[in-house]
Amino acid sequence: MDFSDIIKAFEEKYQSTEIDLTDELQSSEIEQLAEQLFLKATSSEDLKTLEKETAKNKKKYSILVYSAIKIAISKKYISEIKQRVHFTIVFAVYKENNRILTKEEHPNGEDFLIRKIKQLENLTGKFPNISWDMLVVDDGCPENSGKIAEKVLKERYSEDNVKVLYLQDAIDNNLKIADGLQTADDSRKGGAVEYGMWYAAERNIKNHIIIYTDADLSTHLGQIGLLAEPVINEGKFAAVASRREDLSVVIKKGTRDKRGKLFIYLWKRMIRRLNYITDTQCGFKAFKADVVRKIILNNIEKKFAFDIELLIKTDMLERESIAKVAIVWIDSEEESTTTDLQPYIEMLKAIADMYFKYLPANAFSHSFAFFVKSLNKEKWDILVNHIPEGILIKSAIHYDKYDEMKVPAFQEIIEKNR
Repeated sequence: MDFSDIIKAFEEKYQSTEIDLTDELQSSEIEQLAEQLFLKATSSEDLKTLEKETAKNKKKYSILVYSAIKIAISKKYISEIKQRVHFTIVFAVYKENNRILTKEEHPNGEDFLIRKIKQLENLTGKFPNISWDMLVVDDGCPENSGKIAEKVLKERYSEDNVKVLYLQDAIDNNLKIADGLQTADDSRKGGAVEYGMWYAAERNIKNHIIIYTDADLSTHLGQIGLLAEPVINEGKFAAVASRREDLSVVIKKGTRDKRGKLFIYLWKRMIRRLNYITDTQCGFKAFKADVVRKIILNNIEKKFAFDIELLIKTDMLERESIAKVAIVWIDSEEESTTTDLQPYIEMLKAIADMYFKYLPANAFSHSFAFFVKSLNKEKWDILVNHIPEGILIKSAIHYDKYDEMKVPAFQEIIEKNR
């Protein structure tokens, strides 16, 4: 039985064309197919060839198949690692009090904490040279998501490699990582994730890779091998998951793409150093622990644009030291704790501040940075409703070269439509 036979048998048995990673049965089916593909392959190159072949006609196969192929490649990468490697997975919880529960406990329950643990066990369990731990960071959740996580772990998980941290504790103890924060309310994800990364990097662990992700199940953690491979084998300082690569498979349920494209176009005009990266906001990134120690302190952004600051500082250590990794990403189902909170204007203004702090001045970027700093909600809404056609019709991956829309053009749009 070759790869095509395995996939055909799977699709004949499972007719579903839609994917819902919150469905534990469906997730188990994907992992079973991934295991079959993993066992059939003699090397990761076999699976990468399969991935390229199936990508030629993405409509031919179900999203379940593409997910399984990604996980199989990831697992094969993990199996090929010869030295001891330790992964720390970090994610923040804020108003995750419902999704952390099971569906029996709450209609929107995803049981994401236990599901993440099972995903990691499934990926690494057969490889004794691979170890992992997980840090769940409460970002000042008013519903006590951290305490709920502790209760879930106490009742349902017997190992000691998953720990809950509280950002407020870092603030109260005057830890350097919490400089600039008076209370946890001053953080929106960034402060909590950076605290977890700092906490992980402080430990003296050899071959240590720190990965941060989102609390939801949009990204199956069985894909961490995809991030680890360029860090281990290519010497990259970091690897970022990207939803905008040719081999990425993405399911989106919202209408954020237009706003997202405008956001990407504007930040790329300011931070031209990162033009080789397009998807800075995907919540799935890996960093060498020794790199984390060099980039994690004295940062100016503790909210949603924190990713870009970490990437700028990483690239400043060594040019183009960040790998882009195509992944399968499925928009989270019922409750999103970040979609409505992600303020694009504030994020862009924070990025402008990063430009002023870290990068040498140039007239082109300077004009965009000042323009961004002048935006308010009214002006942003006008731009969102009148995004230039050149930006809309092009893929964001081409914005590194496409820069025909200059500041005067944006200003004219605003003035004409006020």
